[in-house]
Order: sequence, then structure tokens, then C-alpha cells
Amino acid sequence: MSTIPPSDAPQNARQAAPLDAGGADGFTHLSGDGSARMVDVTAKTPTIRSATAEATVLVAPAVLEALTGGTVPKGDVWAVARIAGIQGAKRCAELLPLAHVIGVHGATVDFEVGTDRIRIIATTRTADRTGVEMEAMTAASVAGLAMVDMVKGLDRSVELTGVKLLEKTGGRSGTWRRGERGLRG
Repeated sequence: MSTIPPSDAPQNARQAAPLDAGGADGFTHLSGDGSARMVDVTAKTPTIRSATAEATVLVAPAVLEALTGGTVPKGDVWAVARIAGIQGAKRCAELLPLAHVIGVHGATVDFEVGTDRIRIIATTRTADRTGVEMEAMTAASVAGLAMVDMVKGLDRSVELTGVKLLEKTGGRSGTWRRGERGLRG
């Protein structure tokens, strides 16, 4: 079993790869020696980018009735979930260690009520060097977690599921929409 030197190991124990070096075996977030790295996007030109993601909260009929009737004991679930999702988008880089710190210039969180579920749709926008896909997915996830937290006292079986990217625009790869192209599109 090999050991990995700590990040504060002397330079002779671990040499840092140059920031612009290619990744190991085609992986962009691994340096040539296989250690994790943040991709250097300094030379990229900022462009307008957006992403939309969704998450689903599965609820019992009594919870759905309390949500739509505004009678959840903890208060306004919709407002709390919306603000939590927006805050989650802004804090994405603090949660995901290799995500870039980018300016989230716009974020919306909307809800669609179904017969046994709440669909959360989060959209994020920026004018930056890298995309906002993870920010949109974080927004949808955190909004869903906030909703679960607000209603779990009514039903412990409430479930957050189906977090996925629906669309991204801008950047080098252009527009992608779920269902049009891609591995699971």
C-alpha cells in the first residue's frame, strides 16, 4: 500500500504539476502524477452562460395538502426553499472542492406541484470563464433539502430524488439539452 504525502510535505516529497499541464490519462482534474487539481481557466475568455437543473421532492398526500394550503408548522416552505436554493448556488465552490469560484449573476428557483411530488427547477446565469451547471444542480438540491427539512416533521418518508441537469448554454461546447444529445441525453 502506498502513502500519499500531505499537501504540506516538503517539495522533494511531492512536486506540484504546472497549472497548465494536461491531466493524467485524459482526466482534466488530475495532474500528471494523478493528484487532484483545479483546472486553470485563467486564459479563457468570459462568456455568458446559463444552466437549468431540477430535483424532485416526493411527498405524502397530507404533506402536499399542507404545502399547498400553507399550513406547514415550520412556516413558508416555498420562500425558505427558494432562498436556500439561491444561497446554495452562490456557495457551490465551498461545497465542491474542485469547482471554480464564479460570479453567479442570476439565480431562480421555481416549483411545480404534482399529485405526489414537488418539482424544483433552478436556473443560474453568469458571464464567466466556466459554466454554472454545478451551481444550478446545487441550487435545486439545496432547495430540495430545505423543503425536506421543513416538512420532515409531518412525514419522515419525504424523499429528495432526481437531481439532474436539464440544459446548459454558452461556453466552448455551446448548448446542451437533456434528451437531444449526450450519454444520457
